[in-house]
Amino acid sequence: MGERKLTFFVSDVHLGLDVKDKEGREARFVSFLRSIPKDKTAALYMLGDIWDFWYEYRDVVPRGYVRVFGALTDLIDAGVKVYFFQGNHDIWCYSYFSSLGIKVLDQPYRCRIGSKTFCMAHGDGLGPGMYMYKLMKWTFHARFFQRLFSTLHPWLAFSLGNGWSKRSRIAKSLEYKFRGTDEPLYKWVKKVDSVERADYYVFGHFHTSVDMTMPSGARLMILKDWMDGSPYFFFDGETLRSTSLTSGGYVPNIE
Repeated sequence: MGERKLTFFVSDVHLGLDVKDKEGREARFVSFLRSIPKDKTAALYMLGDIWDFWYEYRDVVPRGYVRVFGALTDLIDAGVKVYFFQGNHDIWCYSYFSSLGIKVLDQPYRCRIGSKTFCMAHGDGLGPGMYMYKLMKWTFHARFFQRLFSTLHPWLAFSLGNGWSKRSRIAKSLEYKFRGTDEPLYKWVKKVDSVERADYYVFGHFHTSVDMTMPSGARLMILKDWMDGSPYFFFDGETLRSTSLTSGGYVPNIE
């Protein structure tokens, strides 16, 4: 078996959201997972909002997604490290993912991959301002409110959660306009990069494709969502590239 040089990144699949062919989107995601070359891949990073709504009780998890978890565990069993960031739609994962061998990471996460340094996160709430959103996010992460929510019957909890998701921007097909250098995320990256530089800053969350060069030469890259395609990034040890299943994908010939 050759050296494992590939790393894959994916975000914002929104599994379960009943918009634009829900079943087809899940099938495409499974195809993507199955297409990852197990003998050449070191890791897969899922950057959040893979599920449109996820809430797990101690003994109850959302129904479905058997093929998704089957494909993920096949990767793990083959030696691929699988990582997951909690997005703003799938915050409430506790021990189930870990029990499958998926490592849940806190944002932002900095690491060395191959010859490059990466800083990655889902991307929500990073940067100045957004005080109401940050307060809401703190509430969702607070153990007291999580325990309070867990007292609801699953039928009611999932009705509320799915109803909230259906009112989101992505459900209404409202495109977000990334504001470039005025975007809070850009300002956050610029500040962080001035203290400890990374080669790549990789995020999801915004549902739009972004590739910007920072003043230091670092690249800020954002993955688009899976509503109309199947985008992902892959890193070959030297360069981070963007592709999709719909374009046939591209995996370099690594001996």
